[in-house]
Amino acid sequence: MGKVTGFLDFARQNERNLPTEERVKNYKEFILHLTDEEAKVQGARCMDCGIPFCNNGCPVNNIIPDWNDLVFKQDWEAAIDVLHSTNNFPEFTGRICPAPCEAACTLNINSDPVGIKSIEHAIIDKAWENNWVLPQISKIKTKKKIAVVGSGPAGLAAAQQLARVGHDVEVYEKNDRVGGLLRYGIPDFKMEKIHIDRRVNQMEAEGVKFKTNQNVGETVDPEKLIEDYDAVILTGGAEWPRDLPVPGRELEGVHFAMDFLPFQNKIIAGDKVSDQIKATGKHVVVIGGGDTGSDCVGTSNRHGASSITQFELMPQPPEQENKSMIWPYWPLKMRTSSSHEEGCDRDWSIATKSFVGEDGKVKELIGVKVEWRDGKMQEIPNTEFKLKADLVLLAMGFMGPQQTMLDKFLIEKDKRGNAKASTEGDKAYFTSRGKVFAAGDMRRGQSLVVWAIREGRQCARAVDEFLMGSSVLPR
Repeated sequence: MGKVTGFLDFARQNERNLPTEERVKNYKEFILHLTDEEAKVQGARCMDCGIPFCNNGCPVNNIIPDWNDLVFKQDWEAAIDVLHSTNNFPEFTGRICPAPCEAACTLNINSDPVGIKSIEHAIIDKAWENNWVLPQISKIKTKKKIAVVGSGPAGLAAAQQLARVGHDVEVYEKNDRVGGLLRYGIPDFKMEKIHIDRRVNQMEAEGVKFKTNQNVGETVDPEKLIEDYDAVILTGGAEWPRDLPVPGRELEGVHFAMDFLPFQNKIIAGDKVSDQIKATGKHVVVIGGGDTGSDCVGTSNRHGASSITQFELMPQPPEQENKSMIWPYWPLKMRTSSSHEEGCDRDWSIATKSFVGEDGKVKELIGVKVEWRDGKMQEIPNTEFKLKADLVLLAMGFMGPQQTMLDKFLIEKDKRGNAKASTEGDKAYFTSRGKVFAAGDMRRGQSLVVWAIREGRQCARAVDEFLMGSSVLPR
């Protein structure tokens, strides 16, 4: 690397956030990417490991040491070329990926890892600022037609890869705008939608056609797609939410998180929404301690909630993982998001027993402390409590993709309700129906944006091999 002792000489530099009192007044991004000099110093911390575990910790296998070194040398244009060689959309992952690469960083064994995600963020932002992100238009046309169902990260990655080798690609999206869960699942304060729009413009220039308001399985006949296209790729998101079947679930004011979050995104996009679920002035309870729950907390803070409480069924994780036992794998440890920092009471090992209402509207939550013994949950005697709750948001994860589409495509499902398809061998990403493929959440269930991009890219190669007999697309 450019500076052999960089990891000894320099500390980790985290990206800065705008002050809490400023950022909760709007829905704009508030994380400031590193300056050129700060990114150079972070790049200098990369150790040029004999085995760079960060590459395998990253699902798209980003060539991280290479672009760390290029940033240290301030060769930004070469850095974006290396970054784009494995990742179609680093502006997405540089903002919302949890960075398993950093958990796998060799420096993380006994120190703070290299700020890989922050360097990625800086590279792609500089690339857009300098007009280095240009359409890559294929010089050949295969005359093969491919339908991609779903315009989330898996669908976009598959569509872009296939268009770049000359196929005619049409993307079907059930919503009014392209982006899938990136568009209507991720709050704007985490990722503004200009990042999606710029990529859509690039992909349209590359020949991809987008068809919005096209609900495959409802307004679009799956059999017609199979008949009209040489290949069909299913890349819909995991939108089947886990429910909470307790007394009072039917009360007004108890909602799934994904009945709450998309409304705000639509309003920011300029839509008029008459039935928006608002947290303004309410006592909000978020059930579920993951990223979706955190997004509900951040949105509720911006609405002006009176109070926000977040419950998690599992025990509170440790403040620090045992690195000697866990590294280079993703650790279970206490994580506090920027939304939590903006204001939220959190508690763990809490089970919800019921909701109490008045005039059909939720007013209270009845909960109880629990403990886990031999993998089984038990209520702790005399710990039952009541909590004010005008709005309850269920953010307990997703069971998988919506089953209706898979049923209408007559596709075999695995035990978890996902489209059954392998990632290995001659039939990689093939479903049980001839020329129908599946990737991303549709195949693996609820997962990360970076996994969706990886699967979209790999599925594109499988489709290209299926149509052409071989492929120049990367694995």
